[in-house]
Amino acid sequence: MHSTAASQTRETYTDETVFAAALDYFGGDDLAARVWMNKYALKDSQGRLYERTPDDMHRRIARELARIEARYPKPMSEAEIYGLIKDFRYLVPQGSPMAGIGNPFQIASLSNCFVIGTEGQSDSYGAIMKIDQEQVQLMKRRGGVGHDLSHIRPKGSPVKNSALTSTGLVPFMERYSSSTREVAQDGRRGALMLTVSIQHPDALDFINAKLETGKITGANISVRIDDAFMEAVEHDREYVQQFPVGSDQPAVERTVRAREIWEIIVHNAWQSAEPGVLFWDTIIRESVPDCYADLGFKTISTNPCGEIPLCPYDSCRLLAINLLSYVQDPFTPQARFDFELFRTHVGAAQRVMDDIIDLELEKVEAILGKIGADPETEETKRVERRLWEEIRKKALEGRRTGIGITAEGDMLAALGLRYGSDEGTAFSVEVHKNLALAAYGASVKTARERGAFPLFDAEREKNNPFITRLKEADEKLYYEMLEYGRRNIALLTIAPTGTTSLMTQTTSGIEPVFLPVYKRRRKVNPSDKGVRIDYTDEVGDSWEEYTVFHHQFRVWMAAHGYDPAGEYSPEEIVEMVAASPYHNATSNDVDWVQKVRLQGAVQQWVDHSISVTINLPNDVPEELVGLLYLQAWKSGCKGVTVYRDGSRSGVLVSDTPSKEEKEGETLTAFPLKRPEVLEADVVRFQNNKDKWIAFIGLIDGQPYEIFTGLADDEDGILLPRWVEKGLIIKHRMEGQPSRYDFQFQNKQGYKTTIEGLSHKFNPEYWNYAKLISGTLRHGMPIPKVVELIQSLHLDSEQINTWKNGVVRALKKYIKDGTEVKGQTCENCKGHNLVFQEGCLTCRDCGSSKCG
Repeated sequence: MHSTAASQTRETYTDETVFAAALDYFGGDDLAARVWMNKYALKDSQGRLYERTPDDMHRRIARELARIEARYPKPMSEAEIYGLIKDFRYLVPQGSPMAGIGNPFQIASLSNCFVIGTEGQSDSYGAIMKIDQEQVQLMKRRGGVGHDLSHIRPKGSPVKNSALTSTGLVPFMERYSSSTREVAQDGRRGALMLTVSIQHPDALDFINAKLETGKITGANISVRIDDAFMEAVEHDREYVQQFPVGSDQPAVERTVRAREIWEIIVHNAWQSAEPGVLFWDTIIRESVPDCYADLGFKTISTNPCGEIPLCPYDSCRLLAINLLSYVQDPFTPQARFDFELFRTHVGAAQRVMDDIIDLELEKVEAILGKIGADPETEETKRVERRLWEEIRKKALEGRRTGIGITAEGDMLAALGLRYGSDEGTAFSVEVHKNLALAAYGASVKTARERGAFPLFDAEREKNNPFITRLKEADEKLYYEMLEYGRRNIALLTIAPTGTTSLMTQTTSGIEPVFLPVYKRRRKVNPSDKGVRIDYTDEVGDSWEEYTVFHHQFRVWMAAHGYDPAGEYSPEEIVEMVAASPYHNATSNDVDWVQKVRLQGAVQQWVDHSISVTINLPNDVPEELVGLLYLQAWKSGCKGVTVYRDGSRSGVLVSDTPSKEEKEGETLTAFPLKRPEVLEADVVRFQNNKDKWIAFIGLIDGQPYEIFTGLADDEDGILLPRWVEKGLIIKHRMEGQPSRYDFQFQNKQGYKTTIEGLSHKFNPEYWNYAKLISGTLRHGMPIPKVVELIQSLHLDSEQINTWKNGVVRALKKYIKDGTEVKGQTCENCKGHNLVFQEGCLTCRDCGSSKCG
């Protein structure tokens, strides 16, 4: 239905009406209500809302799935489907399917994630820019994107253009990162994964690329590590890097000490939570789709969260199954897991996922129709059209799905099992084994009714380790698959459930594992998993304040004779928590090596991959990170990421500020006397039509002073555009004012000095710069400095524009996650604002303003 016609035939609701209804639906959780309203409720391009609560959304989804079911034998009814998804109780379609299924107002894909790439020789600007455009085209339709850079020539390689030699990987990492940030403006989604093989000669540059603050902020990065490298690390042997990667006749070879590179990977992961590692030989060896590599299904990279290794132009829709809902008599001695109901629902989930592929194909046709109707020339539209044609082809040929789970930690707690214990691990493995067998059984049954995926060939798959495992566990299933084929090329994953978990926690108990029970939890992204619970923290006056943060703890209270709505002292709550199954099961309590072994054991029953983060306290040594990575490889994990508390702002942070400081209000301990030499960042900005440049002197990475002046002008500051770092040197001259010079190292390694920064200023600008530098030097927090500058009402439009440029230059130094008081989101009018990578970001609706 055309969006205009659709809007004329539907009832609309005001924001106030929808928010009130959603707030009631979510039991008073205003954040969940607002996120659902802004991200998933049906709306048109004018922002008119057509759904009051998630129940309307679930009926919309059930209606569309039933329409697809009617095409096939033995269809499920709309009522059956609705019963499975209502209240987020059993089956939970993830973000893109929730927002897009049955949505006539938005031309967007239902896929959560994609991988792109170019076959054959692709080390050219043409190929690089083609990938750049494809990345943007997918992100504008709400998709996360991954692609691999191993095809790009290493730094210093000869090229047949005016540059003569290649720049290597890092500049292209910056290009792709910038494209992500560009398309993500105004709240639009853009998530990117960049990968490279450890065999590539520039792998170390890739590993170090994000260490510099503000660089490549629009991408996650992971290294594809092969078994040969890991064995070289383990035995302290040399390792040969080469280009082309994997070639029998490489043009470039370089011998390195594997352990030296390994130590850098470990250090960077310990320090800044990246890069992640992908154990590539394990991924390829276990991959069922790679049995069809020669037919276009060769895995080359993963999606941004790492749980879906994909071939170029393949994509995946995601759905989670709420494990907690299958626990009967939870939190009691009689608690048990209903495996029969679970297996029945897994079968239904796999059928639903196959229906969603048909819905996705309809969406792709709509996208192609829009491209055809766009007024641009065919040449302009060629890349976008070809992209979606390739995506349609892969969806038809493979019919890939992505069923996962959520609430595993709560399931174990409800059964009286501790997460990370031997008993808990054994039970988790049994659940995932049942999930794999039920899903593959359903795919075989669907193939019998609807036909197998077109490329299915049992002979190709007969030696695949995952398929062999299925055969050993259920021979009847295996031989039925030989007879009827399978409907889907690959089926299973474990993905982070993100905002879906936030919305489901108050309706059915689905939530991030081990949510803290105290009010300060709001400062951490609700999708984080395994965040430490500090039970000795002040928890407030009444339990009512915490119901939205830990619904399942209230269930445990009721099962053990406590009144969930009662008032309790902090000491009483601490005592209750210590008696609950959540005790000793937080991220800091779990044996981290045991968690890695759990991931490896579960991975045996997941045909794609698992997005799991090992969360560590701040004081762990680097050696532990290396040990965990090594154990992950040996345990059969396909990938692993480590976050150390505080290693990356806004990812995993302790909720309790120390007594000496409050978040965002710490006074920097600058020396009383200015050092003669300061490290400096160079920031360029526009002031009306003039180009300006700012030199920001730093102490311990924090702004201490700022100089600004005209750039690219005969009376201004002449500086090559590639210069981003240098030194500000103070010269004291007897009887004269001090002079400040800027010094940088040119490309030949020689020092170049620009004398007299202060003399490059218009006196009025110089006076304001001295005011700003004074506030910095005396330790005023950067957010307060920005607020002060923004509040200045200066005399001319030109100097006000200059002021805005200085604000933009300083914002990059504000710690991610810093809360903003007294401002309102322009999009949703909420007040839950934080700084993220220098941009003002709304936690409620996700919109971002970087100006």
